Amino acid sequence: MSTGPVAQFGVLGVQGKRDWPCLTLEESTEVLEFFQGIARPCHVAWHSMRPFSAVARVQLEGQGECLLKRHHVTLRSVKSLENEHNFVKYLYHRDLAVSPPLRTHDGHTALQMGDWTYEVFLPAKGADFYRDVMSWRPYFSSQQAYGAGKALGALHLAAADYAGPARCEEEPAPLVSGMQAIGQPELIPALRQWVARQPYMLPALVNRAWERDVQDVLVPFHQALQPLLPHIVPAWGHGDWHGSNLLWNMDSVCSILDFGMADRTCAPFDLAVALERAVVDWLALPVVGGIAWEQAEAFLAGYQSVRQLSDVECRQVVAFLPLVHVEFALSEVGYYATLVKDPASAEVAYTDYLLGHGRWFAYGEGKMLLDKLPAMLRRTRRGWSQHDDT
Repeated sequence: MSTGPVAQFGVLGVQGKRDWPCLTLEESTEVLEFFQGIARPCHVAWHSMRPFSAVARVQLEGQGECLLKRHHVTLRSVKSLENEHNFVKYLYHRDLAVSPPLRTHDGHTALQMGDWTYEVFLPAKGADFYRDVMSWRPYFSSQQAYGAGKALGALHLAAADYAGPARCEEEPAPLVSGMQAIGQPELIPALRQWVARQPYMLPALVNRAWERDVQDVLVPFHQALQPLLPHIVPAWGHGDWHGSNLLWNMDSVCSILDFGMADRTCAPFDLAVALERAVVDWLALPVVGGIAWEQAEAFLAGYQSVRQLSDVECRQVVAFLPLVHVEFALSEVGYYATLVKDPASAEVAYTDYLLGHGRWFAYGEGKMLLDKLPAMLRRTRRGWSQHDDT
């Protein structure tokens, strides 16, 4: 089924083995026949290196290109994708620079064929500067960090009135940036219930003392979040905000891509996700100096130039930062251990991601980031200069 060897981003960097086979011209032709206004494919021009799904840019006869994305049905059902698509369409009608999904002939925006679920988009506007850059890498410049912050602030303003249900209300939602458990007053009981509902999760954790580990590493952070939980204003967010999910014109964001990890959370949670993704060079740790301080300041200044944070929201951002990865990391453990049969990656997801990120925030540079972030959030309310002290 693969068109040839195409590398993939994995938990430790670029890897030769792919979780899912690449999309072929034959498969693309079969799928695109179900979508409105799409000419016959003539060439699969590019395959994404991103994990968890297969994405290809497909050239069409006399009609440019489209982007075809394929998921395993246990990760994304038609209902789950259309829930996500409803949010994207809402943003599009609020003049956000997003690409709405194309429709099938029967009016759906996702298609299931066998074990696969498909979605299709037309190309978005802008340069793909970060196409070959992994998540958890800083922006190329503080100016681009500022532009990314502005764009996220605009998204949160546009999303504030969107009333669509959370992904998990009708079925489990693996591999999203969620706060279904960490948003509850008691973390361990909430995670226990959440784990029991997730596909592939229980078999992956059966031989791990995960409750004890969470108690030791993550509950102390959750205790700091607890008094802030009653003040949360629920809202959908992007869920995976970093440079490669944005298209660019120089230092400005032209288009916002890939809402695949989006869910109903809140603006401070989604902002903390964006900081976690791009201001710490996680793959360079444990080397000291992995925090992009100036970029963090620029990103927050860009955000607050569009949407200023309240005092309680500032406290929520700080409290969420060491916890935003928890549900996604646990979901990765189940995905790698049980669905794609990759125990080595499951071990990295559990030890280095779920627990390792939490431990990093408890000491050294991680603790320094949490300690300095409140002042940084206050400073960036009044603007930013690339020469500011950090």
